Amino acid sequence: MRGYLQPAVKANQSETQSRFTALSRHRRTKLATAAQTTLLKADQWARGDVVGADVATALEGAVTSLKPKK
Repeated sequence: MRGYLQPAVKANQSETQSRFTALSRHRRTKLATAAQTTLLKADQWARGDVVGADVATALEGAVTSLKPKK
């Protein structure tokens, strides 16, 4: 019966994490390699799961450095 007495705990995504999940798989892979991590860790970060602080800062920097395609 657990669960109906309290709301479900959800991880809130930041704007950079939601922008990352909106990208294509190929583009996410390129950003993950630029941040020197794997696509699996990058997707975990985008979902709001716990990853290392260095991975999180590298991915945030990679996503903010994106420019629109010409």
